[in-house]
Amino acid sequence: MKLSVLDQTPIPDGSSGAQALANSIDLARHCEALGYHRYWVAEHHASAALAGAAPEVLIAALGAATSHIRLGSGGIMLPHYSPFKIAEVFSLLSALYPGRIDLGLGRAPGSDQRTAVALQRDRRQHAPNDFPNQLAELRGYLDDTLPEGHPFAPLAATLPGGSEKPELWMLGSSPDSAAWAAEFGLPYCFADFIAGFGAANTRNYRAGFKPSDALAAPQTMVALWTVCAETDAEAERLSLSSRMMLAHLLMGKSIAVPSPETAAAWLAEHPEMAQARAGRRVIAGSPATVRAGIEAAAVEYGADEVMLVNILYDHAARRRSYALVAEAFSLDAIAA
Repeated sequence: MKLSVLDQTPIPDGSSGAQALANSIDLARHCEALGYHRYWVAEHHASAALAGAAPEVLIAALGAATSHIRLGSGGIMLPHYSPFKIAEVFSLLSALYPGRIDLGLGRAPGSDQRTAVALQRDRRQHAPNDFPNQLAELRGYLDDTLPEGHPFAPLAATLPGGSEKPELWMLGSSPDSAAWAAEFGLPYCFADFIAGFGAANTRNYRAGFKPSDALAAPQTMVALWTVCAETDAEAERLSLSSRMMLAHLLMGKSIAVPSPETAAAWLAEHPEMAQARAGRRVIAGSPATVRAGIEAAAVEYGADEVMLVNILYDHAARRRSYALVAEAFSLDAIAA
């Protein structure tokens, strides 16, 4: 089984966005050495908790710091952007790092509604809900398949990467994303860490898949919330930070990642919020516990690949979590 990493670039309480970005670069090097297949970075805006406001910029930095691990966006929130601009950016990244760039696309705002409007160039009205049209236009640039007579068709030949182009993925946690991935013949990554236990989406994707020039058969990945430590108890303790964060997010508040001790005290004082993660799968435990959980979820989703994501207060604990999972699955580590 291929294992990969989704990094949301968490900002620990008392730290800074700059340190969070440095941590992401360090973790990417670490995960490459451990044998992980991909390293994707997320897009979030106006967040006190997550520093990844521009994944395309971070991907460029990660490429310079690594040698062979695939790098990508998990994902680019396409409704914020011009398809041509995204095509240019990821064509450029593909030219810089040939054969290593993935373009994972999502349609969620990655923010609250106010921030989504602030990201628009034209604030007179909300951006249209035309994601399928955006996706078709983007693919047209990357594959140089815009129909003759399309006003932007000549632009495809100007992409800086030339024949080098990113591997396009559809991301999501809804039936719509599964349907679009199937319709466009794209590989599909389901965000179980957002909407747990959604295997019906990947089943529908495989059932409705239409082969494309890029992909002859369906390719499924699932992204799982995974925290690994030496013991189940220690993994649960580390997970308290994200539980407090999620509880605040559900109240409309964005906070930096609290320490497990701060989170334990807060959750004890707010027992009504202690189950804020209800409905979301959390695989937390010792290496044996985590391996069993990952394997069960992969079977459930029919996944060819599993992407692991977590938010922890302590960077060393994040490094250790990925190292323990790599060891549990006997990934092929390389000399650091």
